[in-house]
Amino acid sequence: MPCLLGCLALVAPRFTIVLLVIFSDYIGTAFNSLLWPILGFFFFPTATLAYTWAIHAQGGLEGIHLAIFVIAILIDVGLVGSGARCGKWRRWED
Repeated sequence: MPCLLGCLALVAPRFTIVLLVIFSDYIGTAFNSLLWPILGFFFFPTATLAYTWAIHAQGGLEGIHLAIFVIAILIDVGLVGSGARCGKWRRWED
């Protein structure tokens, strides 16, 4: 089951966050306040899942967990940036 959620997190991270919030307290125990998971849901969903996973891992946010967290941030920023670039390209095409 965790492998299925991991694959689902890369395809639909917001859906995965909703499933984790409904069926477990996995995200709730990683964050101290409710503000950061909500902001993460809207702006950096993949990084939110990576941070939650890193906090629950035995090592915390260091080593390989930090590298995966940084890659997740790059994935989120890349998705946002490519959408803006495609929109800009379409405007020039018209």
